[in-house]
Amino acid sequence: MSSTTSPSKSILITGCSSGIGLCVALGLQARGHQVFATARKPNDVAQLQAQGLNALPLDLADSASIQQAVQSVLQQTGGKLDALFNNGAYGQPGAVEDLSRAVLREQFETNLFGTHELTCAVLPVMRRQGHGRIIQNSSVLGLISLPFRGAYNSSKHALEGLSDTLRLELHGSGIHVSLIEPGPVSSRFRANAFAKYQQHINKQGSAFHDTYQRMEKRLTKEGPAAPFTLPPEAVLAKVIHALESPRPKARYYVTFPTYLFATLRRLLSSRALDWILRRVSRGENQ
Repeated sequence: MSSTTSPSKSILITGCSSGIGLCVALGLQARGHQVFATARKPNDVAQLQAQGLNALPLDLADSASIQQAVQSVLQQTGGKLDALFNNGAYGQPGAVEDLSRAVLREQFETNLFGTHELTCAVLPVMRRQGHGRIIQNSSVLGLISLPFRGAYNSSKHALEGLSDTLRLELHGSGIHVSLIEPGPVSSRFRANAFAKYQQHINKQGSAFHDTYQRMEKRLTKEGPAAPFTLPPEAVLAKVIHALESPRPKARYYVTFPTYLFATLRRLLSSRALDWILRRVSRGENQ
């Protein structure tokens, strides 16, 4: 990416330990923006600092961590913040009937509640300065749902609804809200999801025992897990537009599956779309 010709902006980014977050943090810094890269684990924060990023800890499941991170950023910027990229999230695999209330709550604490709390913490700053960008990293699974991803599907559907509402409420404030809609992107997402699967899902006695056996192969497979997988730079390009454009879009589709399923959702009946989604699920969990 070439250096930006637009004015430098300050931006706080969550979930920068790898994948999309790391790529966006490095890419925006290379364009001259003031990047605050965050991660949950101290070792990851140290790795980010070693790569030349201004990094600090932020755990979306911890309110105190969120408030401390925001205060640290504002101290360094003189109380201003141009943008927030809510990227931090993880996927909890498992059939809906195998998800305990505690596991579902844990998924929402990071993917929705923490994101919401962080957003609300920076909105007063953006209101005072009269401008700002809230960029939400959602998913194609915020538009449609696939089996055995119920916790993640529902957290991203909720993020979509919250973001759409926020965009309407902020009209005329100078604060823009954009949703990024990736599909398959190269990252550690599958490895992290497999760890959560092992931690929380007991396949013994489950009605989906055989499916879980096949799903484990997909989650541990080397290389791209799905067709049309793109590198994280594809997301970076969309974030750049959402951050720098005078007229940022409400939604940015990233991969072919996102464009495809967004179109099919509008054109097909629920019955027809369900048939396609079941076929996709069977194909990936063979």
